[in-house]
Amino acid sequence: MDISSLKKDIFKRDILNKLNKKEFQDFKKTIQNNYRFDNYEDIYILKEGLDENTFNYIVHILKTIGFLSFESLDEIAAHIRELNKKYTLLYAYNGVGKTRLSTAFKNIGKQSGGADTLYYNAFTEDLFSWDNDLEYDTERKLKINLDSQFFIGLPGLDISNKIRPILRKFATFNFDINFELGEVYFEREILVDGHSQIIKNIKVSRGEENIFIWCFFSAVAQLVMDGENRYNWVNYIYIDDPISSLDDNNAIAVAHHLALMLKGENSNVKTIISTHHSLFYNVLCNEFKNNSTKLFLRRIQNAYDLKDTTDTPFVYHVFMIQEIQKAINEDRLVNYHFTLLRNLLEKTANFHGFNGFENLIVINEDDEDKTLYHRYIQIFNHGGYSLFEPAQLSHDNKDRFVEIFENFKNNYKFNNDLFPASEA
Repeated sequence: MDISSLKKDIFKRDILNKLNKKEFQDFKKTIQNNYRFDNYEDIYILKEGLDENTFNYIVHILKTIGFLSFESLDEIAAHIRELNKKYTLLYAYNGVGKTRLSTAFKNIGKQSGGADTLYYNAFTEDLFSWDNDLEYDTERKLKINLDSQFFIGLPGLDISNKIRPILRKFATFNFDINFELGEVYFEREILVDGHSQIIKNIKVSRGEENIFIWCFFSAVAQLVMDGENRYNWVNYIYIDDPISSLDDNNAIAVAHHLALMLKGENSNVKTIISTHHSLFYNVLCNEFKNNSTKLFLRRIQNAYDLKDTTDTPFVYHVFMIQEIQKAINEDRLVNYHFTLLRNLLEKTANFHGFNGFENLIVINEDDEDKTLYHRYIQIFNHGGYSLFEPAQLSHDNKDRFVEIFENFKNNYKFNNDLFPASEA
């Protein structure tokens, strides 16, 4: 985007209005000092002859307020490190690059001579791997990678008894950790003929395994917040999608517990939390209130759009509707938009007390297209239609999609100002 000249209404609406926030006052002065208003052309013009540092700083300001896009996840990671508030909450759909962003953030810390980030993401789960004892099928255990800095400070800190009270909030199994061997053994108490019996060396489900790993991380993060000297290298805690296997009730519980832990005494540690889970995000927003920076990340072609969601109250379905409407307007509907549409319909159906999302597809209950449209949404949410390999929709499928979406908007009224008119 050419920032050398900007229309008056765009400059005031999308730049000056956003710079009215208290934390942006220095930014506002820089912008006002370097743009002049041309009455004849009715535009704001950037001063000529600016040195490179001043120009780059103006670009940085415009990216910070969401007026310009970021070119890479590395650039966003560096930007997040410069934010002043203690907590940064970031919402993004799956496939945008949240995990890669957390890795980029961590890697920047390593460039300064050593790690400074305790992080939880998909790679954290890779520090744990199963030994299923295929030969005897009796000594099943979870192996932990003791070479990781994540575990280095733990021996002697009685971490097991720090994990257990957290785990009891979400699961019913127990465990034992052998740090010398790097192994975790699981057990479960069951009733047999009315008597309690402990079944040892069990293999827990994948969901239970993820919960255990999350509780393990939470206990380590608690050590950081308590000021444990062995983790004084931690300046940032970065958490990416900790609740992929949890239902809504546990999502609320995890968010509440996480907020309580992160509000600890160690004020020198900053926290970044990224998620695709709208309920989890909203609970955290309510927990941290004005102490956090709240962001919404989208990928737009080869760039990234980072918006501050405090400008507009964050409601996940509004963003979803806007994304779908924009895709329709720009004629770029692809297969995964059916996934967004189904998610939108399911959440709305649940809110209005319907048993299934098909009840929201058409205006009239006796509409003969109801079953057909239901099948369209079902088909495009299964099989080979991958979020990570988007494919353009045919004209017929686009027409079906638009009809379903327009019927939804007609039935459930939203503010039309949310949706830009199509230029087509």
